[in-house]
Amino acid sequence: MGAFEDQTGKVSARVFKEDLLPRCGAPRPEVIQGPSFGVDTSVIDLGNGLALAVSSDPLSLIPSLGLEVSAWLSVHLLANDMSTTGFPPQYAQFVLNLPASLSRADFNAYWGFVDHLCKVHGIAITGGHTGQSGGQESTLAGGGTMFLTAPRGSILTSNGARAGDAIVVTKSAALSSTSLLAMAFPETVKDRAGVEVQQKAAENFWKLSVLEESRIAAATLTANLDLHGIHDVTEGGVLGALDEMAQAAGLGFAVNPALIPVEPEARAVAEVFGIDPLFAVGAGSMLIAVAPAAEASLRGALSAAGIPATTIGHFTEAADKTLLADGRRQAFAFDGKDPYWAAFYQAYAAGWK
Repeated sequence: MGAFEDQTGKVSARVFKEDLLPRCGAPRPEVIQGPSFGVDTSVIDLGNGLALAVSSDPLSLIPSLGLEVSAWLSVHLLANDMSTTGFPPQYAQFVLNLPASLSRADFNAYWGFVDHLCKVHGIAITGGHTGQSGGQESTLAGGGTMFLTAPRGSILTSNGARAGDAIVVTKSAALSSTSLLAMAFPETVKDRAGVEVQQKAAENFWKLSVLEESRIAAATLTANLDLHGIHDVTEGGVLGALDEMAQAAGLGFAVNPALIPVEPEARAVAEVFGIDPLFAVGAGSMLIAVAPAAEASLRGALSAAGIPATTIGHFTEAADKTLLADGRRQAFAFDGKDPYWAAFYQAYAAGWK
């Protein structure tokens, strides 16, 4: 489920393949990696051994969370996609379609945060478009695109996983969904799960960047030799992202969902809103496909940097997707529906504070 099916979230694999993929403009030979479900970036050959990686995402402007948090989310969700290449972003374009109610002072505050974050990460803002329109009251305020250039043979794409690869996940499931819910509805979370849970869950927001784990993975292993693919966890959570990664590579997987880490405060907030943390928006976690012989060194390097990393299973040659639990094998099924969106809007409509 998704856009044009239940009118929430991004399009499902079916809609992508039926409606978008057959109509992607003119083919060009220098496009190495074009549009593909579950792949975070496109890659274009520039010649002389270099390639250009490109990725786009919506921009956030969420009044209940404030301008700084909205800007931080916008920049880092874009940068997270780019980091799946094994390299940091270098350039950015922003198209801002802002609500008519946004004042110039608030715009300057929001843009100031975007500018600051791009400077911190060495990202040049090279252009875009800025405007306001009536009736635009969505929490999505436009879109952004980031770019980088790097040696062609060293750029990773999330469809590079190979059969037998270990699947390593960083940090915790549902970091972004539960932190945003705790920030948007703090009183409800405090009342139902406790003050400490609300505070810890809200603090997890600042862990949503995966730039550091990407840097460590690329520095510890060799791209396309023992480091085969990276995918950042967004809509659909850890299991949804794993499904995307397997589809993109034409593989299956066997994982033990009990091994997927869920921080106690994330689990508690998920229970308040009735969502499954393994399928809820999970920015801040990264899935890494790594050769089995290199798995321990990767986890060791991440752990040394204070980044928890857990091996949850492996990719398989057959396209079967299997969950392993209590000695039993169960076929994996996912309808593409992320529970976060319904939980957020239902809480908002119910007047939760």
